[in-house]
Amino acid sequence: MAQGSGDQRAVGIADPEESSPNMIVYRKIEDIITKMQDDKTGGVPIRTVKSFLSKIPSVVTGTDIVQWLMKNLSIEDPVEAIHLGSLIAAQGYIFPISDHVLTMKDDGTFYRFQAPYFWPSNCWEPENTDYAIYLCKRTMQNKARLELADYEAENLARLQRAFARKWEFIFMQAEAQVKIDRKKDKTERKILDSQERAFWDVHRPVPGCVNTTEMDIRKCRRLKNPQKVKKSVYGVTEESQSQSPVHIPSQPIRKTTKEDIRKQITFLNAQIDRHCLKMSKVAESLIAYTEQYVEYDPLITPAEPSNPWISDDITLWDIEMSKEPSQQRVKRWGFSFDEVLKDQVGRDQFRRFLESEFSSENLRFWLAVQDLKKQPLQDVAKRVEEIWQEFLAPGAPSAINLDSHSYEITSQNVKDGGRYTFEDAQEHIYKLMKSDSYARFLRSNAYQDLLLAKKKGKSLAGKRLTGLMQSS
Repeated sequence: MAQGSGDQRAVGIADPEESSPNMIVYRKIEDIITKMQDDKTGGVPIRTVKSFLSKIPSVVTGTDIVQWLMKNLSIEDPVEAIHLGSLIAAQGYIFPISDHVLTMKDDGTFYRFQAPYFWPSNCWEPENTDYAIYLCKRTMQNKARLELADYEAENLARLQRAFARKWEFIFMQAEAQVKIDRKKDKTERKILDSQERAFWDVHRPVPGCVNTTEMDIRKCRRLKNPQKVKKSVYGVTEESQSQSPVHIPSQPIRKTTKEDIRKQITFLNAQIDRHCLKMSKVAESLIAYTEQYVEYDPLITPAEPSNPWISDDITLWDIEMSKEPSQQRVKRWGFSFDEVLKDQVGRDQFRRFLESEFSSENLRFWLAVQDLKKQPLQDVAKRVEEIWQEFLAPGAPSAINLDSHSYEITSQNVKDGGRYTFEDAQEHIYKLMKSDSYARFLRSNAYQDLLLAKKKGKSLAGKRLTGLMQSS
């Protein structure tokens, strides 16, 4: 199956039975669409239209499409041509660029052809995580052009609650796609954005619109053969005797053939590709990581004053243990939230910042849970109760803000306390600090002043280094 450049979408595999009624319809529509776009055989004129202060590339009008259908398909009634055009648009092969309603109008409304990558004949089964990545990506792009509609904003909020545990992954995927999209030509990006939007208009339509994906090919096939059980989590459909007390003799159980096995192997191969990152993206991430940390790698960038691992000078370790961090060390805190948590001085600075915002209980809870995991087994139960009473019990002196789901799980875990009793609560607080407090910490005057002071060479660590080097 063809893969679109730069996008990571969940792609299923087409039902191999080309004789399926849906597939026959798709092929006929695609023949029409292909002829429409063929300039050599008198296709619909595709042009770039100049608008106020901008250009609208690769569009056709509704009138052009209706007239082409009447001329080339021998349709005499314009209403019939509009109806046929609306059926084609409902499947996502043609879409309006001005709204999310996939219908055909016999006027000057601008339409655009969908890319073959998004054609429904590929039988994609996008998941809610893919939709969450798409909506999240939209919020990072040009808001004037790609602002979320009300129903999309509601869907995004609902998905964010549903995928709270993996939202960090979804956000990173969206961020990576945005970075790749920004490298594309502006006109190309504009067209691709509209085509992707139209794809989701088919699979996650505007409330009140017909969902053409309600009855997909697999569902139709299962209706024809009710003795087939649900497909497994791996996507392989197994055939077995129906568990229903009503016997249906009209559909005998078919033996598994070599062709069936071959289809299952093809499906599993597609699933393997689906969950693999492209090598280009892996290489891009690796290069970005290497460039960011190159000055912290003593094998690439010589350490100052010297590398303790290849010399007898331990001055570098003394500096790293100092409570006055170097400019390089402060700069590293800005790489990620984990860099702050790993550094004792970074944690102290972050704690002071949280105290200024009256939310230091979040960090103290996270550290207490980390410490709990290292406690001797005989002390765990006592420590679990102490953490519960301090941060989570009703009327706790340092109450933290947990969502209802995490609180309910933690309440159950406390009844049989262990080292990982607060795992869900800790993860929730970690994400809260990372997405909210950490970003404000990097923008705060405390961090910026510290970073600026180190750049100007005002750190006590620099003075201590000079003194140590002179004494040696």
